[in-house]
Amino acid sequence: MTTPSPQKRPAFEPAARLLQPTGYNPSMPRPSSTTAGVVLVLLRVVAGLVVLIGIAAGWDALLHTADVRIQGFESSPKAAQLALWVVLAVGAVFLAIDALLAILIFRGHNWPRIVVMLVSVVSISSAFAAWWAVGEEITLRGTLLSLSLDILVLLALSSRSASAYARRNERRGG
Repeated sequence: MTTPSPQKRPAFEPAARLLQPTGYNPSMPRPSSTTAGVVLVLLRVVAGLVVLIGIAAGWDALLHTADVRIQGFESSPKAAQLALWVVLAVGAVFLAIDALLAILIFRGHNWPRIVVMLVSVVSISSAFAAWWAVGEEITLRGTLLSLSLDILVLLALSSRSASAYARRNERRGG
């Protein structure tokens, strides 16, 4: 007596099948890929907070490094402090937007999922371009953490189940 073997998905699929629309199912449960994507976006926010804290802690040293020469900031502590607050405020706004997008993805909206995936593609592409054109090394202290989070976010949120969940309320006429 033989037991039935599970159906395996092929390594490649025809484009017509990939472009097939998902079904209308408002009661669809949230898939684990969506939850994983949201957790990864929130981890990206936490990593950004760590970077902002590091910038704030090492701001004086950053202003005096050989690579960064911002005229007027070495002699004016008030201008340097103002620049720090501007950098922290801009960073905090971007992190707040990222956190808001994560919440909207968790609630099942499609447009924030697309925006987050586009941001991840731009981030991955810019890291590749910097490596290719300038020879910037991808290190653990540098871009490796953000690059790996962006790749994992892209994989999680581009899955079929995450797409179907985000588009579960769309009716399609036929």
